[in-house]
Amino acid sequence: MTPTQCTQHDAATIAMLISEANKEVAVRFGLNADNCPKHPSFCTTSWVEAEMARGETYFMLHDPTAGPIACVAYERPAPARAYLNRLSVLPPHQGQGAGAHLVAHVVEQARRDGVASISIGVIGEHLHLQRWYNKLGFVDGETKRFAHLPFSVKYMTLAVPD
Repeated sequence: MTPTQCTQHDAATIAMLISEANKEVAVRFGLNADNCPKHPSFCTTSWVEAEMARGETYFMLHDPTAGPIACVAYERPAPARAYLNRLSVLPPHQGQGAGAHLVAHVVEQARRDGVASISIGVIGEHLHLQRWYNKLGFVDGETKRFAHLPFSVKYMTLAVPD
Protein backbone atom coordinates (compact mmCIF):
# COMPACT_ATOMS: atom_id res chain seq x y z
CA MET A 1 0.00 0.00 0.00
CA THR A 2 1.35 3.38 -1.02
CA PRO A 3 0.11 6.49 0.80
CA THR A 4 -1.59 9.03 -1.43
CA GLN A 5 -1.59 12.79 -0.95
CA CYS A 6 -5.04 14.09 -0.12
CA THR A 7 -7.00 17.03 -1.46
CA GLN A 8 -9.88 19.09 -0.06
CA HIS A 9 -12.21 16.49 -1.63
CA ASP A 10 -10.87 13.95 0.89
CA ALA A 11 -11.62 16.09 3.97
CA ALA A 12 -14.75 14.18 5.04
CA THR A 13 -12.97 10.82 4.75
CA ILE A 14 -9.98 12.12 6.68
CA ALA A 15 -12.25 13.49 9.44
CA MET A 16 -13.97 10.10 9.69
CA LEU A 17 -10.62 8.27 9.93
CA ILE A 18 -9.32 10.63 12.63
CA SER A 19 -12.51 10.54 14.65
CA GLU A 20 -13.01 6.76 14.51
CA ALA A 21 -9.34 5.95 15.17
CA ASN A 22 -9.25 8.14 18.28
CA LYS A 23 -12.53 7.24 20.00
CA GLU A 24 -10.95 4.51 22.14
CA VAL A 25 -8.31 6.98 23.39
CA ALA A 26 -11.05 9.46 24.36
CA VAL A 27 -12.84 6.75 26.35
CA ARG A 28 -9.62 5.49 27.98
CA PHE A 29 -8.61 8.98 29.17
CA GLY A 30 -12.13 10.23 29.98
CA LEU A 31 -12.15 12.89 27.25
CA ASN A 32 -15.40 14.42 26.07
CA ALA A 33 -16.66 17.45 24.18
CA ASP A 34 -16.80 19.46 27.43
CA ASN A 35 -13.34 18.77 28.88
CA CYS A 36 -11.43 18.42 25.58
CA PRO A 37 -13.43 19.67 22.57
CA LYS A 38 -10.39 19.69 20.26
CA HIS A 39 -9.49 16.03 20.83
CA PRO A 40 -9.16 14.18 17.50
CA SER A 41 -12.09 11.90 18.39
CA PHE A 42 -14.33 14.92 17.74
CA CYS A 43 -12.71 15.80 14.41
CA THR A 44 -14.95 17.30 11.74
CA THR A 45 -14.62 17.95 8.04
CA SER A 46 -14.31 21.69 8.72
CA TRP A 47 -11.31 21.05 11.04
CA VAL A 48 -9.53 19.16 8.28
CA GLU A 49 -10.38 21.80 5.70
CA ALA A 50 -9.02 24.53 7.99
CA GLU A 51 -5.81 22.55 8.62
CA MET A 52 -5.31 22.05 4.88
CA ALA A 53 -5.97 25.75 4.24
CA ARG A 54 -3.19 26.68 6.67
CA GLY A 55 -0.71 24.37 4.97
CA GLU A 56 -0.99 20.89 6.46
CA THR A 57 -0.63 18.09 3.92
CA TYR A 58 -2.56 14.90 4.54
CA PHE A 59 -1.63 11.46 3.30
CA MET A 60 -4.06 8.53 3.31
CA LEU A 61 -3.52 4.80 3.19
CA HIS A 62 -6.00 2.58 1.35
CA ASP A 63 -6.44 -1.14 1.76
CA PRO A 64 -7.39 -2.82 -1.56
CA THR A 65 -10.47 -4.43 -0.02
CA ALA A 66 -11.34 -2.20 2.96
CA GLY A 67 -10.79 1.22 1.35
CA PRO A 68 -9.33 4.11 3.40
CA ILE A 69 -7.86 2.80 6.66
CA ALA A 70 -5.40 5.43 7.91
CA CYS A 71 -4.12 8.97 7.53
CA VAL A 72 -1.46 11.36 8.78
CA ALA A 73 -0.82 15.09 8.53
CA TYR A 74 2.54 16.69 7.70
CA GLU A 75 3.31 20.32 8.40
CA ARG A 76 6.45 22.42 7.90
CA PRO A 77 6.35 25.43 10.24
CA ALA A 78 10.01 26.18 9.43
CA PRO A 79 12.38 25.04 6.65
CA ALA A 80 14.29 22.61 8.90
CA ARG A 81 11.41 21.47 11.11
CA ALA A 82 8.24 19.47 10.48
CA TYR A 83 5.33 18.24 12.54
CA LEU A 84 3.69 14.84 12.26
CA ASN A 85 0.05 15.30 13.27
CA ARG A 86 -3.15 13.29 13.48
CA LEU A 87 -1.70 9.86 12.78
CA SER A 88 -4.85 7.78 12.75
CA VAL A 89 -5.48 4.12 11.93
CA LEU A 90 -8.94 2.56 12.06
CA PRO A 91 -9.18 0.09 14.98
CA PRO A 92 -9.51 -3.11 12.89
CA HIS A 93 -6.23 -2.22 11.15
CA GLN A 94 -4.19 -1.11 14.18
CA GLY A 95 -1.14 -3.18 15.05
CA GLN A 96 -0.63 -4.29 11.44
CA GLY A 97 1.98 -1.76 10.33
CA ALA A 98 -0.20 0.93 8.74
CA GLY A 99 0.83 3.59 11.27
CA ALA A 100 4.53 2.80 10.96
CA HIS A 101 4.16 2.85 7.17
CA LEU A 102 2.66 6.36 7.30
CA VAL A 103 5.35 7.58 9.70
CA ALA A 104 8.03 6.25 7.32
CA HIS A 105 6.30 8.07 4.47
CA VAL A 106 6.35 11.36 6.40
CA VAL A 107 10.01 10.82 7.32
CA GLU A 108 10.85 10.29 3.65
CA GLN A 109 8.86 13.40 2.67
CA ALA A 110 10.74 15.39 5.32
CA ARG A 111 14.07 14.05 4.06
CA ARG A 112 13.22 15.13 0.50
CA ASP A 113 12.20 18.54 1.84
CA GLY A 114 15.53 18.98 3.66
CA VAL A 115 13.92 18.90 7.10
CA ALA A 116 16.27 18.19 10.03
CA SER A 117 13.72 17.05 12.61
CA ILE A 118 10.11 15.97 13.00
CA SER A 119 8.20 16.77 16.18
CA ILE A 120 5.07 15.26 17.64
CA GLY A 121 2.98 15.84 20.73
CA VAL A 122 1.13 13.00 22.45
CA ILE A 123 -0.91 12.58 25.61
CA GLY A 124 1.69 12.50 28.37
CA GLU A 125 -0.08 9.68 30.17
CA HIS A 126 -0.36 7.54 27.02
CA LEU A 127 2.79 5.50 27.73
CA HIS A 128 1.98 2.74 25.23
CA LEU A 129 1.90 5.27 22.36
CA GLN A 130 5.13 6.88 23.55
CA ARG A 131 6.90 3.51 23.57
CA TRP A 132 5.61 2.85 20.04
CA TYR A 133 7.05 6.15 18.81
CA ASN A 134 10.32 5.40 20.67
CA LYS A 135 10.60 2.15 18.68
CA LEU A 136 10.31 4.23 15.49
CA GLY A 137 13.23 6.41 16.61
CA PHE A 138 11.47 9.31 18.32
CA VAL A 139 13.22 10.66 21.41
CA ASP A 140 11.35 11.88 24.49
CA GLY A 141 11.36 15.61 25.09
CA GLU A 142 9.70 17.77 27.68
CA THR A 143 6.26 17.23 29.13
CA LYS A 144 4.00 20.25 29.60
CA ARG A 145 0.67 20.89 31.23
CA PHE A 146 -1.85 23.28 29.71
CA ALA A 147 -4.78 24.72 31.65
CA HIS A 148 -7.24 23.95 28.85
CA LEU A 149 -6.30 20.24 28.62
CA PRO A 150 -7.20 17.46 31.08
CA PHE A 151 -3.88 15.70 30.38
CA SER A 152 -0.22 16.58 29.95
CA VAL A 153 1.47 16.76 26.55
CA LYS A 154 4.69 14.86 25.88
CA TYR A 155 6.81 16.25 23.04
CA MET A 156 8.93 13.84 21.03
CA THR A 157 11.39 14.44 18.21
CA LEU A 158 12.93 12.39 15.43
CA ALA A 159 16.14 13.45 13.68
CA VAL A 160 15.55 13.00 9.94
CA PRO A 161 18.27 10.85 8.41
CA ASP A 162 20.17 12.21 5.39
